[in-house]
Amino acid sequence: MSCNTCKMCESADKKLESFVASKNVETAFHRTEDQKIKCGFGLQGVCCRLCANGPCRVTPKSPRGICGADADTIVARNFLRAVASGSACYLHVVENTARNLKHLGETKGIIKGKNALNHLAGIFEIKESDNHKKCIEIANKVINDLYKSRDDKMELVEKIAYPPRVKKWKELGIMPGGAKSEVFDAIVKSSTNLNSDPIDMLVNCLNLGISTGLYGLTLTNLLNDVMLGEPVIRMAPVGFNVIDKDYINIMITGHQHSTFSHFQDKLKEKEIAALAQGVGAKGFRLVGCTCVGQDLQLRGEHYQEVFAGHAGNNFTSEAVLSTGAIDMVVSEFNCTIPGLEPIADKYKVKMVCLDDVAKKVNAEYLPFDRDNVEVISEQLISKALGSYKERRNLIEIDIPSDHGYEKSLTGVSEKNLKEFLGDSWKPLIDLIAAGKIKGIAAVVGCSNMTAGGHDIATVELTKELIKKDILVLSAGCSTGGLENVGLMSPGAEELAGENLKEVCKALNIPPVLNFGPCLAIGRLEIVATELAGELGIDLPQLPLVLSAPQWLEEQALADGAFGLALGLPLHLALPPFITGGKLVTEVLTEKLKDLTGGHVIVNPDPVSSANQLEEIIVDRRKKLGLKEVECYA
Repeated sequence: MSCNTCKMCESADKKLESFVASKNVETAFHRTEDQKIKCGFGLQGVCCRLCANGPCRVTPKSPRGICGADADTIVARNFLRAVASGSACYLHVVENTARNLKHLGETKGIIKGKNALNHLAGIFEIKESDNHKKCIEIANKVINDLYKSRDDKMELVEKIAYPPRVKKWKELGIMPGGAKSEVFDAIVKSSTNLNSDPIDMLVNCLNLGISTGLYGLTLTNLLNDVMLGEPVIRMAPVGFNVIDKDYINIMITGHQHSTFSHFQDKLKEKEIAALAQGVGAKGFRLVGCTCVGQDLQLRGEHYQEVFAGHAGNNFTSEAVLSTGAIDMVVSEFNCTIPGLEPIADKYKVKMVCLDDVAKKVNAEYLPFDRDNVEVISEQLISKALGSYKERRNLIEIDIPSDHGYEKSLTGVSEKNLKEFLGDSWKPLIDLIAAGKIKGIAAVVGCSNMTAGGHDIATVELTKELIKKDILVLSAGCSTGGLENVGLMSPGAEELAGENLKEVCKALNIPPVLNFGPCLAIGRLEIVATELAGELGIDLPQLPLVLSAPQWLEEQALADGAFGLALGLPLHLALPPFITGGKLVTEVLTEKLKDLTGGHVIVNPDPVSSANQLEEIIVDRRKKLGLKEVECYA
């Protein structure tokens, strides 16, 4: 029985949509239809359930809750709590990453990115010559900053942030203290009968955005480069066709790549491959899914023996599991959606969790112990072998062979892109100055099911932007959607405007560049600050815009707060849950321009959104005195 007659959410990836319709499983594509009726109070952010007097629902006829809180107070409290939760998620990731780096130093493990290590040591002003001691010192500096009190400012902010931005943040009083303390106090501030000043709470969101971006995003990437190897630009396969039924396939979900790096390396050993061959498989393969799959893809050059490729983003993962070809799921963080659980049961897929923050109800919890990584890797291998033996004769495998692309450009980083351009940003700046590239748009973040459908807003906006000669840089689950419809593959340049098409053909690149996981938003920040530094201007002056068209989670709101603190215009296809607060909405969409230079643009239509973003880019070009270009809006 198939679901061809069922109502389903649409996808920009029509082959994926067709495959989901052919399977007798419930997925997010089906549940979206069941959840179409939304709570109007929740959408506007004016529902408060912080105390037993509630939930209070603010309306024009009853403009205050029982305690007296008005719409803006309720909206700002809810928004601050969401940003704090998103920030906490990223801080969890960077702390674990730093502890993994420290353990590598203490155990004198293999350092795969020595250049990255020396780069960080230089930024942190570490004089130690022994590489393993460098790892320990770098890790300690990150961890110590995270655990400072709120009054004690984090020292690394000024070492890694763009100086003009630091100056602005000091003027605004939003330089962050210890990141964990900041999150803690944000939760306190947004509790019952405490802060009622919406402006103060919104400013607090900017503060959280800075530590989220610089630590949770930027530093996580740089620490991973030391342990896992630096990204390498290459062509790689994407989509369901990366899955080979002849292998024991292990799907990885989450964000914490370094957590399973030992396991990844272990799978490369000939003796381990022989174990797979002993049960009738050709070997082991890691199938990338969600953002950690993007990070695997980003560094895939170093793990070609075991990394199959990136199959898809968060809401593709259910379909990946329903191919029947996945033998085990290893999760270590979010984007591991609960919808995987019944499908795993149906297809007898073993689920293992390495971090209890991502514990699934039917998953075995295997606590990650840095002192016993060898034992953990052996246990994971044993479980994968057992699952393969138990299920393969019972499960029908159905992998759509026509899904995805054999060649998709990946592995782009702030460092190797500059190297690709001749170890200088001047060629890119010259192309922008000459109008060959009108400007840059960072299309980042999640995939969701409600902004027009799965990846639809992201894909359509990106197509509109490249038609306007705007180069797109992508990071996050959005990247999974863009690559699976071919926008990072040969031939995509034909969809670009004439000037950008000419550039793409000359450089042999697509018009959309894949920077990897959502964590790589930190890499895009480095690109932006280095371009601004080269030009001697501040970030709000750059012909650069930011869009998270299909943002999904609280983490995305923390990302957005970082973008706003950087002074960038931030486009969203769906508003955050703030529209019930007139003042809050006005501050984020207009008044913030006078504070940081950034502001929020909410527009669900890809065409008019692209027009708005193009107008901003053209206006900034004019103010910089760059060559006049036609605005297609």
